[in-house]
Amino acid sequence: MNWKEIEHQMYTMCMVADGDQILLIKRPDYKGFPGYLAPGGKVEFPESITDAAKREVLEETGLHVKNIIFKGWDEYVNPQMNVRYMVFNYLADSFEGRLLADPPEGELQWVSRQDARDLPMQDWFKRKLPLFFKEGTFEIHSVWDEEHNTEGTSKTRVFTKI
Repeated sequence: MNWKEIEHQMYTMCMVADGDQILLIKRPDYKGFPGYLAPGGKVEFPESITDAAKREVLEETGLHVKNIIFKGWDEYVNPQMNVRYMVFNYLADSFEGRLLADPPEGELQWVSRQDARDLPMQDWFKRKLPLFFKEGTFEIHSVWDEEHNTEGTSKTRVFTKI
């Protein structure tokens, strides 16, 4: 298949950390992808991917992230629809500002990293949550099964210095 026949969509996610605490959004059911997750969203053309991550954190939380570190990517390919969704993931451990009183995507909560894994969240987010804090970068490649509306095969790799 010609690569030009495949639709590519790019997204970002940025984990904001303050010591052992991470900032999560408790996303309501009616917005889709319910449960806890980190701030993120679509990359708008022609902005850079890193600028998109910073913008999404600001829009969804009110915080200006600084020291933003690229942690890895996850991609979901949908062969039936010829779509590749790519999510570029970042970690920010420095920020300024105040949390929004009425955030647009859901309630904002500071949660300990240890307690976060016990919160209700999408399986795809639960899988990558610990990867934000591992040394190196990660890649998650998943195939979406459109017919059954579920994730099919998935492979996770972490790249570190030897």
